Amino acid sequence: MASDGRQAAFPSEFTHRPDIGPAFLLAWRNLAFDRSRFAITMVGIVFAVVLTAVQIGLFFGFTATTTAVIEHTRADLWVVVHGLRNFEIAMPQLERHRNIVMEVPGIARAEALLVFFSAWQKPQGGDESVLIVGFDPNSGMAGPWNLVEGDPADLRQPDTVVVDDLNKAKLGISGIGDRVEINGHRARVVGFTHGIRSFTTSPYVFATYRNAIEYGYLRDNQAQYVIAKLAPGADPAAVKQALHRRLPSVDLMTREEFADLTETYWMFTTGAGTAILVAAALGLVVGMVIVAQVLYATTVDHLAEFGTLRAMGAPQGFILRVILWQATIAAVLGHGIGIVIAMAIAHGSQYGTALIIIPAGLAVGLFAVTFLMCASASLVSIRKAMTIDPAMVFQR
Repeated sequence: MASDGRQAAFPSEFTHRPDIGPAFLLAWRNLAFDRSRFAITMVGIVFAVVLTAVQIGLFFGFTATTTAVIEHTRADLWVVVHGLRNFEIAMPQLERHRNIVMEVPGIARAEALLVFFSAWQKPQGGDESVLIVGFDPNSGMAGPWNLVEGDPADLRQPDTVVVDDLNKAKLGISGIGDRVEINGHRARVVGFTHGIRSFTTSPYVFATYRNAIEYGYLRDNQAQYVIAKLAPGADPAAVKQALHRRLPSVDLMTREEFADLTETYWMFTTGAGTAILVAAALGLVVGMVIVAQVLYATTVDHLAEFGTLRAMGAPQGFILRVILWQATIAAVLGHGIGIVIAMAIAHGSQYGTALIIIPAGLAVGLFAVTFLMCASASLVSIRKAMTIDPAMVFQR
């Protein structure tokens, strides 16, 4: 019997078999003996796992969002104004740069791409900022993807646009055929994509290059980007060098380089990504504190039983395994429950404006972090149990 009148949670025969099996069973009985305390432990771990997974998933989701258009543009090279830092905000360059790019050996095709902010007038009244993407529908290098409604060929008609269905309410539209105004110019919705989110608060609106010029009242000889496709077998480095000689006033980047530049700007230069990662770290710290307090209290509550084991000849290694098994059991159960909840939240984000991505690698890596969290929390209680004097059993 324990000193408080409760039945001891440690059967005496375990002291004669100090191997992994008895240590695991003792650890489980030790945790489950006080169910309310065990529930608090699980809540702390699950909270830490869910918060950390969701925050890191938001980081991955925002990262994917910042580069979505770049990654889905089937261009090998981007010609951009010198000093550009991100995709969304770019000064125009001369459209004739496209002709210069086309003259370089190794270039199969080049086209101008328009990207600019504009005002979207809702049918019911009110304005919304949108990001117009004007592309050449004949090349197949740029344009909307994941089209779930409408025919992409309809974009070739005058005054037409394609938007994402996640932004229907924000843009004040309900279906194909709705008419709006963009910067005072009439436009008609002819299709919907799904899952194309903008990292800024301005939804993407896709239109042909010619229609985009009308929406922005732009001149025909300007464009934010010139994108190019390499000829089969062309050396990207050699082509870039040739382009630099002909266009020394612009920057040349591969798709991967431009995506990395935009991602770094939005996630780290602006501090948005750092804030998300700090929130994830805080969730982990809060969970560790809760788990450390509960595991320590669990160990201290059973000091008499640990003293009995020591008095009956149980080695310190056995007691160490019991405490570490407590951490392992808590980590496995807490991570399992937490990651299921986090995956459910990530699945639900597919239908919201904030995307959460939790890849398998993150789930596995988070288990390792959860185990380290629980093991670290157990360290504060191990010293108390390992230094207990067996004589305390006979002093009660």
